[in-house]
Amino acid sequence: MKLSVVIPVMNEKESIKPLFSALEEALSAIEHEIIMVDDGSIDGTVATIKKHAPSNAKLLVFNKNYGQTTALAAGIDHAAGELIATMDGDLQNDPADIPAMIAYLIENDLDVVAGRRVGRKDGMFLRKIPSRIANALIRTMTDVHIHDYGCTLKVFKKDVAKNLGLYGELHRFIPILVQLYGARMAEMDVRHHARKYGVSKYGLGRTLKVLSDLLFMVFFQKYGQKPMHLFGTLGFLTFFLGIAINLYLLAAKLAGQEIGGRPLLTLGVILTFTGIQLITTGFIAEFIMRTYYESQNKKPYIIREIVGKKEHQ
Repeated sequence: MKLSVVIPVMNEKESIKPLFSALEEALSAIEHEIIMVDDGSIDGTVATIKKHAPSNAKLLVFNKNYGQTTALAAGIDHAAGELIATMDGDLQNDPADIPAMIAYLIENDLDVVAGRRVGRKDGMFLRKIPSRIANALIRTMTDVHIHDYGCTLKVFKKDVAKNLGLYGELHRFIPILVQLYGARMAEMDVRHHARKYGVSKYGLGRTLKVLSDLLFMVFFQKYGQKPMHLFGTLGFLTFFLGIAINLYLLAAKLAGQEIGGRPLLTLGVILTFTGIQLITTGFIAEFIMRTYYESQNKKPYIIREIVGKKEHQ
């Protein structure tokens, strides 16, 4: 078995040497490689990695800051292991948890094991409380029941990790991408240490980004293959409501009532045209989805296993 450990870093100069030491101690019994992805550091992180990296380490250096999701995607793309572990580079995740996660994955025939930080060593008001609210919101809207969406420490089978489709800032929603892939996933408790060096790259400013990405993930999860089911349903409801209002006003006009200055007339017209726009948007979304699958020869399904005799030509 070969393990690839993917670690995105940004301005973590002081953490690099102890991180390599911790990885060597924790994974000495496992054949592994380390893939460090520098996401636009300006503090000497790259030079420190080059100085202290062991022979089984690989360094990818971005030309600028792209974000954690892109860094994880790049590291996974370059990973050669049958299993791929992801973790932060700030020493808050503990590499010593990785062997236990691998054992849990194998024993339970899983595709992904996600870490759940126990005794989280972060600030209460700026990190813990917003995180708990976000986790509860994501669970409610997506029905993916993971307690800790923000823990980077995870272990994947190679085929799952390489087909997640990470881009933008979707690293927070990896459990949802795993569910969309149809992988078997569970979580287990892992350690969490207080940050010793540097400063956190996250704050309350990411809240709106998380909410925006969450709305997209809910749409993709529920309507990714049939967007017309969403746009068409909303469109027809809106269109028929607008038509009903307009027919009522037409009857009122024929009865001799004045309708020109009534706000209901404006509402009826707006609803009618909005319904038409939603329906046509559904058509366009369906064409885009067909192009997405057909142009790349993608299939809207994934076969886990084929059982039976092989056919002979």
